[in-house]
Amino acid sequence: MTPPPFVIAIQSQVVFGHVGNSAALFPMQAAGLEVAAIPTVVFSNTPNYPTLRGRALPPEFFSDLLQGARERGLAERADILLTGYIGSLDVALMVADFVAEAKTLNPRLTYLCDPVMGDAGPGLYVPEAIADVMRNRLLPLADLATPNPFELGWLTGGTTRTLADLQTARDRLTLAPAARLIVTGCALEDTPEGHIESVILGPGGTSRHPTPHLPIALPGTGDLFAGLVVAGLGRGLTLPRAVETAQVLTARALAHAQALGAGEVVLTEPEFRRALLTLGSP
Repeated sequence: MTPPPFVIAIQSQVVFGHVGNSAALFPMQAAGLEVAAIPTVVFSNTPNYPTLRGRALPPEFFSDLLQGARERGLAERADILLTGYIGSLDVALMVADFVAEAKTLNPRLTYLCDPVMGDAGPGLYVPEAIADVMRNRLLPLADLATPNPFELGWLTGGTTRTLADLQTARDRLTLAPAARLIVTGCALEDTPEGHIESVILGPGGTSRHPTPHLPIALPGTGDLFAGLVVAGLGRGLTLPRAVETAQVLTARALAHAQALGAGEVVLTEPEFRRALLTLGSP
């Protein structure tokens, strides 16, 4: 019997709500992937509530978790490695070391870097030192990267209004030549009215994937999207199809959250859950 695809996911976790691994873990597992979830921070809830408890993992605690992952040979087993939100510089540096080590131990590993650092509304919401680690240490190791337009603009110092802007930004990033950049949530000058799009840029060319724009901005949307892309890739979808499937399912989750009046992503919509069970099926 063939073992299921194996993912290491290193990002935030919350007690209540859906951001980071608390948004990405369920869809990956429901799609049939085995996931080792390593938290970088543990918070009581998403940041849109009046109070927020918890903290970034203490460096020695996080280091111990990584050592346990090494002792279980997780890097050697993994098919995909996903990193997202990181809450302290010490942890960011350890994540960078672990990713570099994992890619050396396992050349077939696909690394998706979701450089979670900010958005158009709140701006940069991690310290610049952490964002610098993402730009200078993590992105050069990435096979796939999924910044939003704000993050791409911050990382490259450029604008993100046109396809040419995105192509220039791709050239300015410290990505490996074979890496593919997936810019999410783009509203370019020629994006169809009432839509946003994901744009994939890489050595094989550029593809654009528009989707209807829902007037909803909820915590965890990007984390869910990245987890769904990983789920699709793990089930054998091509990258363009994985991106389009992730857009459809993310939109379904957002629409359900809006219908419920929820203040964050919701993962309970029946068709959303049903689609995960058959992801990648003919």
